[in-house]
Amino acid sequence: MNTPKFSAIEQQLKSIQKLIQTAKFDDAISLAKQLHQESIETTHLIELWYLTAVAQRYKKAFIEANNSIQALLKLNDSHARAYQEQGYNNLALSKNSQAKVSFEQAVKLNPSLVASWQELINLYRDDKQLEEVQNAANQLAKLKQLPPPLLAVTELMHEGNFHKADQICRHFLQQNKQHIEGMCLLAEIGIQLKVYDDAEFLLASALELSPKHIYARSQYLNLLIKIGKYKVAEQQVEKLLKEQPNNLSFKVAKANILTGLGKIEQAIALFEQAIAQDNNVAEFHLQLGHALKAKGDISKAISAYQTAYQLKPNYGDAYWSLANTKTYRFSDEEINQMQTQQAQKGLSLVDSVQLHFATGKAFEDRKEYQKSFEAYQQGNALQSSHNNFDINKIEQQVNDQIKYCTAELFKNRGNLGLDVPDPIFIVGLPRAGSTLLEQILASHSQVDGTMELHNILGLASRLRGRNRADNQYPKNLHVIKDDYFQRFGQQFIDETKVYREHAPFFIDKMPNNFLHIGLIKLILPNAKIIDARRSPMACCFSGFKQLFAEGQDFSYNLEDLGRYYQAYLKLMSHWDQVLPNQVLTVHHEDVVEDLETQVRRILNYCGLTFEQSCVDFHKTKRNIKTPSSEQVRQPIYKNATEQWQHFEQFLTPLKKALK
Repeated sequence: MNTPKFSAIEQQLKSIQKLIQTAKFDDAISLAKQLHQESIETTHLIELWYLTAVAQRYKKAFIEANNSIQALLKLNDSHARAYQEQGYNNLALSKNSQAKVSFEQAVKLNPSLVASWQELINLYRDDKQLEEVQNAANQLAKLKQLPPPLLAVTELMHEGNFHKADQICRHFLQQNKQHIEGMCLLAEIGIQLKVYDDAEFLLASALELSPKHIYARSQYLNLLIKIGKYKVAEQQVEKLLKEQPNNLSFKVAKANILTGLGKIEQAIALFEQAIAQDNNVAEFHLQLGHALKAKGDISKAISAYQTAYQLKPNYGDAYWSLANTKTYRFSDEEINQMQTQQAQKGLSLVDSVQLHFATGKAFEDRKEYQKSFEAYQQGNALQSSHNNFDINKIEQQVNDQIKYCTAELFKNRGNLGLDVPDPIFIVGLPRAGSTLLEQILASHSQVDGTMELHNILGLASRLRGRNRADNQYPKNLHVIKDDYFQRFGQQFIDETKVYREHAPFFIDKMPNNFLHIGLIKLILPNAKIIDARRSPMACCFSGFKQLFAEGQDFSYNLEDLGRYYQAYLKLMSHWDQVLPNQVLTVHHEDVVEDLETQVRRILNYCGLTFEQSCVDFHKTKRNIKTPSSEQVRQPIYKNATEQWQHFEQFLTPLKKALK
């Protein structure tokens, strides 16, 4: 469909809106009926049904209006304003109890709907639900304190229109530069759009202006946990606990931070304290399960996850966490329960995605491969539908690295960084065997295993800048001051100290760092870099059936996966040309086939003497926070290398993209 057709339809929708605003309801309905005859895109059809329903309600055709709302909800059952309209119609038809349900659903989906809260206060008062009256009144008072532009921003955010919300919020802050609520809202938009460095800067600035602002600090705390800055997060949570020592959510946040810092025993103790205070919060049991899994106490972790879904039967994360142990096998009853929950109306997108991935794993374990693929496919399609990933941007990033990170750059500036040998980076694609390589190396007496550290990605983001100027990263690596490289290297060493024990070497296994090998070698010229590589079909399909916590948005579409893998190969080939013999490629299949030879090769590259513990890696006791944690606690096994072949008939888009 071409753009002019879209523009014509949008113009007609605006005309219907104007007719409603000028009380020409019959004309609005008539024009809407004409437009219904045309073939239009779903998003426009949803808007058309909504406007039709509004016009019908104003005309007092309440039953017809409700029919229009039903048609809309079939297309999008998360449309908050549709439920608000339904509530008005039910009120007019004297169906007060149904009206209450509609308004409650509206504010559940969009807590910023002032009109729905006002109606709910009256309905709760009629039913003598005094506690609900108070809660609704509190929410309404909070909303009415917001300046009108920020109220509009919150509505747009709840409707998923983050780009429009961003524009309005920025415009408001230009006029009201130190408005804390405005800064918090813009930070929240940044988090939703994954512009984490902007959000972090905004929240840190808000706290400089208003150090006692609890909401801004708790928002800052949650962001720091999300991006893995656990040391700074620890400082923030202590400040919050000083203000509110009995706040359970802050105690649980501290336990999550301790898990991130590798202080697992302390974390488990805190989670258990929180559960002792309130045993009915499913999330507490889930997070306890994560800490127990990281420690290696898998039976207790499983028990915690099961408790979580028993408390909250539609809790997708509990089922997915069980699947994500990789060793758990679901019972018939659990599979039936997951499928029942998937069919429930009003299930959140997140729960739906997690339930589909868990069901896919359950059927795969039972060798029911078609059912398994269908579940994985549905989960991936749902996840892909809202993450706004664009593979073209990744391919452009790769081309920029190749264009600007030249042999000449490393010849001229390759000796300016910090001259320390401490870091060993393991890069590549997720699910390529990086956790196994980390476990092998971390079993050496001279090496600390850590986790997937965000520091290099954060530095690259800062160098890219907030304003997408012409002279941005990686182009600016040619022009920034000489002393910056050593400073950045020192900053990386300082910031990562908190994840280390006492060994002279440590591992950063963030796979996405393959995009920034040039930057790594400029700031840490003696760093070792290992490319964990796995055969394309096995690697990509393993990624497709993995629901990642964050940051691997390319993995939810088979064609995107194939193109991403090709871009990765292209860039790794470039690094081999401009940084010859600087990166060691380790093929997962070779490690599986001849473990000791590959262990000796890896240790030799890292300048480490051979230790038998690296071959006996599965005996090493350490905290592991990745999906493969249980697999690397067992001796090496070969059956995973060809699992994708059971699904080959469904993987044509991936094969085509991989050529």
